[in-house]
Amino acid sequence: MITWEISDAMHGKRLDQVLTELSGLTRVRIQQLLSQGCIWKDKDRDTALKRASRVLAGEVYHALIPEAQAMQLVPEDIPLDILFEDEHLIVINKTAGMVVHPSHGHDTGTLVHALLHYCPDLPGINGVERPGIVHRLDKDTSGSLVIAKTEGTLQGLSRLFANHDLQREYVAWCRGFPRWMEKRIVLPLARHPHNRQKMAVVPRGKEAITDATLEQRFDDNFCRMRLRLHTGRTHQIRVHLSHEGMPILADAIYGRKFNPSKKIPEPAYSVLKGLSRQALHAEILGFKHPVTQEEILCKAPFPPELEALDAGLKSLI
Repeated sequence: MITWEISDAMHGKRLDQVLTELSGLTRVRIQQLLSQGCIWKDKDRDTALKRASRVLAGEVYHALIPEAQAMQLVPEDIPLDILFEDEHLIVINKTAGMVVHPSHGHDTGTLVHALLHYCPDLPGINGVERPGIVHRLDKDTSGSLVIAKTEGTLQGLSRLFANHDLQREYVAWCRGFPRWMEKRIVLPLARHPHNRQKMAVVPRGKEAITDATLEQRFDDNFCRMRLRLHTGRTHQIRVHLSHEGMPILADAIYGRKFNPSKKIPEPAYSVLKGLSRQALHAEILGFKHPVTQEEILCKAPFPPELEALDAGLKSLI
């Protein structure tokens, strides 16, 4: 059993917010535990707690956290491109086309299957054995991804992501170009009102902040952008860039259908025609190690298809 006492500084805050800060668990996990009756106040185990209720200084809360439920997955010997590793965590360069964790239609070949083979004793998250995963990249986005090896590291990394206390830089190759060199894009995001598979800019959505910098303008039709995340909403960069009129190349969801004109000179035409994944790469991941306090900075090299794309577009300059 875990016990937390509410301090004067926390007086009046939301219950789920305070317990997230005290526990190191994600807010989603705390909300799950509250709904399951696994958290109670003082000695009253029968009264259901509301996640939005306000706490008072001096109150005492207790929790019994259930063991993670097994996913019954079979480990798979899938090669991993490792950027950094110690006994606490591992940072990999995920390839495009690899799904991070199992879902409908993706029950084999995921990163989780590979991790279970490489590190069989990774901790679960949100009550399910989703080994060490605290964030994810879209299937067709490549680049840096950190995984926890221990429960303590998992909680420490979860706090970093919850507080957005990391350096996360992406590179995107886009159609069009901005009329500015640098811009902080602040546009709230939520599920698309008519297509639940998509995200959209919605006035009452969750805050989403992306710093965007024009890194290279190739011609009037294409550019390379550097993006730094200050929040981590689903599809954040893809939606923000599309909203700015610069959809990412080969983004099948947020980029309008694009067939390169045969008037585009080689080799740009060939690489554009052959691009089969969205041109988005999580290049840099930097953070303070939650256990050793060492400053970690990982840079994932561009995969061959994005190297070729960049070289091909440079021929347009």
